[in-house]
Amino acid sequence: MKVERVVVGQLATNCYLLISEQELAIIDPGDQSEKILERIKSTKAKVKYIILTHAHFDHVLASDELRKKTGVEVLIHEAEKKFVNFQVDRFLKEKDKIRIGSVDLEVMHTPGHSPGGICLLTDGIIFTGDTLFKDGHGRTDLSGGSHEELLRSLKRISELLKPDMMVYPGHGESFQVK
Repeated sequence: MKVERVVVGQLATNCYLLISEQELAIIDPGDQSEKILERIKSTKAKVKYIILTHAHFDHVLASDELRKKTGVEVLIHEAEKKFVNFQVDRFLKEKDKIRIGSVDLEVMHTPGHSPGGICLLTDGIIFTGDTLFKDGHGRTDLSGGSHEELLRSLKRISELLKPDMMVYPGHGESFQVK
């Protein structure tokens, strides 16, 4: 398994390419679809899904264009339905599994930054969207945000983090749990 980061858009959003056995998932294509497509081309992997950790514009802006160009499904948590103004092919829920090559990503519903915020877990890795950053957490003052829910979500995440686990946030640098 390999993770590549492509920083996109005005808010420097981390778009991740998760590659396993020549299959690829695009996580949070926030903008610059051509830049993302160029990076995908260099991997020689086949795109299987576009997965969105939440519906804020800086994480979804290129999803429709990429869906049209790749023909793959766009996935987002069901609690984001009322915030979505683009085509979604499948709505996710807690504990859903998304298979990429030999990797199973497990959906963890982590509301707070947004109602349908999710983290994606697999062996030794967690993609945290805007729930958890290296030096903080997502804001809660946007529509649908809740400080209390975010604190509960952060507590759940902290109970899962193990030494040496890699954390891939929606903005900023990835980091390894000490």
